[in-house]
Amino acid sequence: MSEHASTPILRGPALEGLEQYSSITDVFQSAVSRFTSKPAFTCMGKTLSFSDLDRLSADFAAWLQHETDLGPGDRIAIQLPNVLQFPVAVFGALRAGLVVVNTNPLYTEREMAHQFKDSNAKAIVILANMADKLEKVLDKTDIKHVLVTQLADLHDAPKRWLMNAVVKHVKKMVPAYSLPSAVGFRDALKKGASLKHTPVERNMDDLAALQYTGGTTGMPKRVGADPP
Repeated sequence: MSEHASTPILRGPALEGLEQYSSITDVFQSAVSRFTSKPAFTCMGKTLSFSDLDRLSADFAAWLQHETDLGPGDRIAIQLPNVLQFPVAVFGALRAGLVVVNTNPLYTEREMAHQFKDSNAKAIVILANMADKLEKVLDKTDIKHVLVTQLADLHDAPKRWLMNAVVKHVKKMVPAYSLPSAVGFRDALKKGASLKHTPVERNMDDLAALQYTGGTTGMPKRVGADPP
C-alpha cells in the first residue's frame, strides 16, 4: 500500500474482486473465515491452521494494544527468519494498526541501526540468535518495545524445549545478550490471550509495510513510501 491516494490501482486477474475489501486486514479475515481448519503455515514439522493464525495474531494484537503505547501508524520492525512467529507477528501488528518494517535477519549492526532509525521503528520482534546485535545499536534507535523469540517458540512441548536448548547450548547459535526490558514473544501471546483485541479501522490508502531494498551497494533504501 502507498501513503499517496493518487497511486494508480493495479489491475489484473490476480487482483479481481479486491474492491470488496477495505484493507489488508479485511483480506486476512476473509481468508481465516473461508479456510478455518486448513493449514496456513508449516515449519520444522509444526503446522498452524488458519484458525490458529487468527487466534495467535489476535493475541499479539491485543498485547500490543494494551501493554504498549503503540498506536495505528506506528512502526514495528520484525527481524525473523522463516519461522512460524513471522506470520503471527506480521498479522498481529497489522491487526493492531501498526506498520510492519521487514528487517533482514542477516543485517549487520550498522544496517540494523540505519533501518530502524530511517523507518522510525518504535518496537521490534527479533530472534534471540541476533539479539546481541540489537543490544549494541538499541540506544541509537527510537525502539522502546523489544520482543525476543527463540527458534521453536511456537512448537509444542517437549519438542520446543529440546529444539531451543540444542540451538542455544549445543550449536551455540545464540550469543549472550542483555536486553533487560525485553519481553518474551510467548509471554506476550499468553498475556494477550487474556486481553481483548479491538479491531482497528484501516483502508487501502493506509500504509501497511515498509520494505527495504537489498541492493549491492550502499545502505538498504526504503521502497515506495515517504519518510514517516
